[in-house]
Amino acid sequence: MKRIDRAYINGEFTAMNGTEVFDLINPSNHEKIGEVVLGDDNDTKKAIAAAKEAFKIFSKTEIEERIEILKKLKKTVEKRESELIETMILEYGGTRQFCTAGVQNMIGAFDHMIETLHDFEFERKAGNTLVQMMPVGVVGIITPWNSSNGFICSKFATAVAAGCTVVVKPSEMSALQTQLLIECFHEAVLPKGIFNVVNGLGSVVGNEMVHHPDIAKISFTGSTQTGKMIAKGAVDSMKRITLELGGKSPNIILDDADFKKAIPQAVFGAYMNSGQACIAPTRLLVPASRLEEVNRLAKETAIDVIVGNPANVNTHVGPMVSEKQYERVQSYIHLGLEEGADLLAGGPGKPEGLENGNFVKATIFTNVRNNMRIAQEEIFGPVLSIISYQNEEEAISIANDTPYGLAAYVTSSDERRALKVASQIEAGRVCVNGFKHDPLAPFGGFKQSGIGREFGVFGLEEYVEPKSILV
Repeated sequence: MKRIDRAYINGEFTAMNGTEVFDLINPSNHEKIGEVVLGDDNDTKKAIAAAKEAFKIFSKTEIEERIEILKKLKKTVEKRESELIETMILEYGGTRQFCTAGVQNMIGAFDHMIETLHDFEFERKAGNTLVQMMPVGVVGIITPWNSSNGFICSKFATAVAAGCTVVVKPSEMSALQTQLLIECFHEAVLPKGIFNVVNGLGSVVGNEMVHHPDIAKISFTGSTQTGKMIAKGAVDSMKRITLELGGKSPNIILDDADFKKAIPQAVFGAYMNSGQACIAPTRLLVPASRLEEVNRLAKETAIDVIVGNPANVNTHVGPMVSEKQYERVQSYIHLGLEEGADLLAGGPGKPEGLENGNFVKATIFTNVRNNMRIAQEEIFGPVLSIISYQNEEEAISIANDTPYGLAAYVTSSDERRALKVASQIEAGRVCVNGFKHDPLAPFGGFKQSGIGREFGVFGLEEYVEPKSILV
């Protein structure tokens, strides 16, 4: 069992002032696998001071220096790819399929930011004026438990590219994963103070970061509720914010789609990352005239969904990250039954033989109305709602009838038709005919799914401020 009792400040593993201990629990069997000492506001202030001092020099570095740092980061992380995957499976309970893809994307984040840097214009002309894109300052990075290291790598890579220094508050439930990543970054021998990490609670470490005047920007991925609290706190010191928040993504299957392919794909897609994904397409919108066919195909597919040991390569759905999250998902399953939706697959309780972990049955509700809470609120578990529509216009209306707008999906045999529908969906990212990812395309949400964008040029511009020099 591992005990993590150090912060990472100014290039060193540092003893902390905080004394509270948080137990790390394997979500597959409830066994204690470690513990982490949580930092306090004093630890956070030390990290911020180190980042502030380092910014004075790092903000003036040349692009070539930043590219070399990104290359070193990739190299050291890549060396421990297998350990990163296994630790994520153990601590988070992510499936081997998801964790493998997640770590590979994490490694790729450095290459993608290098590619972005090659063409990024830090000096531009606007009229007759010179515009310099200046690094914003010290960035506070706050990450969630559903892909903590992935978010740290992509956000830090962007900060490095911009010339910013960072203080990271990862999820306390991801401490083993974070420790391994810190070791990778330490091996890269970074300039002291550009990367600092303090494990701790959001109400303590996160709160100090949000309100501290020497943090210029907060980049947060997590729940909409927490994002709103951060935005309110950040305004006092006029911090810049990037918030990637919740979602309730619609998946529109148009009537000309190949349903034998599209419906199974939709079911498995809803269970991506065991349903603990902000972009998961958990509202399946289908033609009312073909609802019976959809129900049959979805039910048949659910039989093939493997819920179980996340270490097994063929597992599709692993445990929820914690007992609290398990109970949250169970409450929504019961709510769906109370609201009058028809249970097509899964349901309350744990799958047989998996009673010792936080496992949820792969659940599908049909005959769901879009005003039901299971259709409007983010459940963050393997629960799919099937909603019928009468025509294309109603499908678009239902898709947009949500407080969220992070992602959406459209399937049709006619790509031009699908593109026309996609252009009318209020979401930051819309995938046509499948589940796709472009690490250079902007990622972020409309409405209550967030503010700002990440990845590529759009993400990098969130870490710089334009300064006009008139001669």
